[in-house]
Amino acid sequence: MAVGPAEPPIPTPDEVRDAIREADVVYTLPANPVSGDAIRGARKLRMIATMGTGYDNIDVGAAKERGIPVTFAPGILDETTADGVFALLLATARRLGEAERFVRAGKFRGWTPTMFLGRDVHHATLGVVGMGRIGRALSRRAKGFAMRILYTDARRNEDAERELGATFVPLDQLLRESDVVTLHVPLLPETRHLIDAAALRKMKRTAILINSSRGPVVDEKALAEALREGVIAGAGLDVYEREPSVEPSLLALENVVLLPHIASASEATRTRMAVRATENILAFLDGKPLLDPVP
Repeated sequence: MAVGPAEPPIPTPDEVRDAIREADVVYTLPANPVSGDAIRGARKLRMIATMGTGYDNIDVGAAKERGIPVTFAPGILDETTADGVFALLLATARRLGEAERFVRAGKFRGWTPTMFLGRDVHHATLGVVGMGRIGRALSRRAKGFAMRILYTDARRNEDAERELGATFVPLDQLLRESDVVTLHVPLLPETRHLIDAAALRKMKRTAILINSSRGPVVDEKALAEALREGVIAGAGLDVYEREPSVEPSLLALENVVLLPHIASASEATRTRMAVRATENILAFLDGKPLLDPVP
């Protein structure tokens, strides 16, 4: 399996535009930017399928203007992503990234009682911003650690409240009371920079922030400053504001765990995502109802 530098580079918008100009059907990855210009310039384009659960890389409005259906792959990666996010949460709270780098650098000389002291996850308060499928799956894992669960969303999720004992609160209260804040919202105009400097200042100085949703939900410059100045204790990121670029000031910090968008990266799940996108294409070509049309 190819990893790291062997992975192909992400195409630029111009490269995508040129690649799909004569295409009838486009099968795209979540990182590929399918712009309105690319869609309008693809003279024969009839359908777009992404293997991702999100579709903010596609100008859905431009596709709609031309009557081009767009499909995605919801629900397939929820449990695997929740596993990955909880692993990121643990790694951040317990400073595992710092400790691993310490060992690799040959600095480990033996056990001491104050080495890499982190924060307990068990019995801590988890604040879930977005109690959708992934937020709910993550909360199930949190229950196994006896965590108190707060959540905020556009609307109450009473099923989640009954299942998890979760409490619905406004965002400001969630930020004030949570030991861990984890983000599970789509990228929309109202969620861009949802976590900015003002939001970070409302969090506990001992709190950590986890983002596995979409990078621009967090103002990365403000986050770097908050981490550097001790406004919050740590952060774990799997997505980035200008992905694949990472804010340089974050790279210089030890109290942030940085992953390359791998929360859903199990072989079984990524295979199911790819197959589902293909099934949507085949349904379209066979004149059958699409399995997962974008609303």
